[in-house]
Order: sequence, then structure tokens, then C-alpha cells
Amino acid sequence: MRATLPATLLLSALLAACASSRDLPPSKHISQSGQLKIHPGLVGQPVPAELQEPQRTEASSTGTNSAPAPAPAPVAAAAPVAAQPATKMDQTGLRSQRSVYFDYKSAVVRTEFDPALQAHARYLAANPKSSVRIEGNADDRGTPDYNTRLGLKRAENVRQALIGHGAPEKQIKFKSLGESQPKLKGRDEESRAENRRADVVYEKEE
Repeated sequence: MRATLPATLLLSALLAACASSRDLPPSKHISQSGQLKIHPGLVGQPVPAELQEPQRTEASSTGTNSAPAPAPAPVAAAAPVAAQPATKMDQTGLRSQRSVYFDYKSAVVRTEFDPALQAHARYLAANPKSSVRIEGNADDRGTPDYNTRLGLKRAENVRQALIGHGAPEKQIKFKSLGESQPKLKGRDEESRAENRRADVVYEKEE
């Protein structure tokens, strides 16, 4: 009788274990092959908070913040461009800048001579007793008659330029010398360029 008692207890324990396993509810995990299907009513709905991934923080695990980015270096302002002073003619300039040069076969006064002509015009306007004579010249190319007419036109245009800058008409005379009085007697271009001119000659100078 003593040998059968442990066997009886072991058999009772096995029967109790089998009975408890039958009471367990079936597993809720469902296996599905192929593409996951979503119920149409769930489309567009927010994801529950418990299913969302935790957001990453910029702070490090030690709790220290990253160093701020350095501020950009200030840009140096551009230096202002200095204004160019206006061309001025003093008494020395009035005495040295007395020739106006022309292009070949041209009587047009070039703009580069405007500062000198303006200075002469101001001087004549400020000194009523002064007077000038404009002498037009030409180089040796062309007939003497043509060069005389060309020299006269050059002198007349210089006179008109002086009057346009404020010089009184009565203080300005003009004449043509043609090719008769060259400044340089050579037949090269440098010499001929010196002879295509009109000279401002002061008859009376205060």
C-alpha cells in the first residue's frame, strides 16, 4: 500500500495540469501571407500614441546641449570712391594751352579741348579789355585755296566755342593762315598733326 501512494499523487498532478491547459484561451496572433490589408475605415486616421516611434531629441544622453553655431563675420563696407576734381586752368595753363588740334580734313572741335576753351572764355569775360585772335591752320596736303578755307573754318569754330562758354563776341577775332605757317615743316604724320590746329593769340592781355 505504501508504494502505490506516490504513484497515485503523481497521476493526480498530471490530470490537473491537463485540465488547466484546456482552459487557456486561444492565441490572438493571426498569421497572414502576402500584402497587409487595412480596413477602409482606418485610412486617414492618426496613429495611436502607443504605436508611434519615440521622437529623437537634439540633446545628448548626458543632458548637455550642442554648442551654438558661430555668428557670421561682419562684412566690411566698401570704401567710397573719391570724386574726381574738375579740370581747372590757372594763369600758366592759359598761357600754355593755346592751341586746338583737329583731325585730317576736319574742322570739328574735339571735346578734349573744352576745359582749355572754357578757361579762356572765363578770362575774357572777367577782363573786358582783353582780346584774342584765333588763327586757323592746315597741313600741306590739299590745294592752297582749300587749306585757306579749312583754316578759316577751324578758326571760326573755335571762336564759336569760346562764345558758347561765355566769352564776349567783341573780344574775339579770327583769320586763316592756311598752310603758310606750319609749326613743324616735316611731311610725316607727326608734323602734319601739329599743323592741323587753331591758335588762340592774345592781342591785349590784362
